[in-house]
Amino acid sequence: MNQQYEQALLDSWQERQEYAEQMLPILGKLYREYAVEITVFGKPLMGASVIDIIKAHRSVRLYREEKLKVRYSFTLLEELAKHTLAPAKIDIGKLAYGFYQEGKANGADIAEYLKVELKDVIDSTDEHAPQDVVLYGFGRIGRIMARLLIERQGKNNKLRLRAIVVRGGKDGDLEKRASLLRRDSVHGPFNGSITVDHERCALKANGSFIQVIYANSPEEVDYEQYGIHNALVVDNTGVWRDRDGLSKHLQSKGAAKVLLTAPGKGDIKNIVYGVNQDDIDAVDTIMSAASCTTNAITPVLKALDEKYGIRNGHVETVHSYTNDQNLIDNYHKAERRGRSASLNMVITETGAAKAVAKAYPKLAGKLTGNAIRVPTPNVSMAILNLNLDKAAEKDEINNYLKEIALHSGLQDQIDYTASTEIVSTDLVGSRAACVVDSQATITSDDRVTLYVWYDNEFGYTCQVMRVAQNMSGLAYKTLPNW
Repeated sequence: MNQQYEQALLDSWQERQEYAEQMLPILGKLYREYAVEITVFGKPLMGASVIDIIKAHRSVRLYREEKLKVRYSFTLLEELAKHTLAPAKIDIGKLAYGFYQEGKANGADIAEYLKVELKDVIDSTDEHAPQDVVLYGFGRIGRIMARLLIERQGKNNKLRLRAIVVRGGKDGDLEKRASLLRRDSVHGPFNGSITVDHERCALKANGSFIQVIYANSPEEVDYEQYGIHNALVVDNTGVWRDRDGLSKHLQSKGAAKVLLTAPGKGDIKNIVYGVNQDDIDAVDTIMSAASCTTNAITPVLKALDEKYGIRNGHVETVHSYTNDQNLIDNYHKAERRGRSASLNMVITETGAAKAVAKAYPKLAGKLTGNAIRVPTPNVSMAILNLNLDKAAEKDEINNYLKEIALHSGLQDQIDYTASTEIVSTDLVGSRAACVVDSQATITSDDRVTLYVWYDNEFGYTCQVMRVAQNMSGLAYKTLPNW
């Protein structure tokens, strides 16, 4: 009996492996040819391994009573690959579960089912012209942004990384830039090939030609001499945060719009994608993607306020150290930040709580906030202590947020975990703006405390990408619509 069970277990595993292996080339083809990203109940499969695909299918048990068979998804994916598609994010897991286990097909075969559920994108073409993108600065966010842009390389890629602008130009600079893109102590090795082109002063990565431009200020740059036109300049230096400063980029020939990867000051719109992206107008030339913490907390706060109402609250962030702090004790203009980041917890301020109101005005004046910088290199946590308009139980709030993470306009921003063992390093590389730690939720009558994880580098940069796509007229659909 044990031998039969063990053999059945092995056979089941091998079947999943084989179907996952067959999915890989289809996933690549769909993105390269049509800019279609495939997910399984919200778990992205871009760049996924065989094991990643299997784990994504097992995680369906979090939302449904049983896991999803890989062969179910493969069958639909195989049919999907027969069609011409417009760019979109398609949840093949939801489609497969709906077809095989919820009976949403209503007697239709797979081809008919997909044509109904994906009618907005199937057998369609995309008429958007490619958008040139320039990264002004090449620090933590700049290099992750480069990775995200390069991983989308393909003939139908609409956001094309054309150049990076940095200070320097000393001997060996190109090799240093290439090495920092190729290897990352937090996010691991670059998924692909990078070479240095000394003759053209450029980097070549996965078929992308990326011009390296040396300049000390935006006004010095003429992008048109490199064949770059109407570019979206992503400023990740943080040097300029108001309209006057960021307008310097628009003086450069070939630059059309600017996106700041830090909170914008004055009248600059601060966009938290999923919350207020509708505020982006085609005529807007300068935009901010707000901060990593604002992106992490605003979607959850919006979701809770819409259902329960938020009277007031306090946000405490436990944030990984950043390169604004000192590695060892040394002078720093800010209070406490001069002390060694690698050895100390450091109390500091955060403007994220007030910044929420720029993206979601209903909470203006209702939140306070503070921050503690801790000796970890990445992944942070926001602790939301909130007073609601009505009482709610822990399970009720958790179930509500779980459904929001799967079936709402915030599904790309809010992820959800029921693990009792998860720790910060488990969230490195999360593409969501935040991950609700449901097991840590505390309620008492109308008070709730939520613990929300976020990859303050990678997850935030995914939000920047979403804003960049929108500014470029590339607001893709997420399907199916249920």
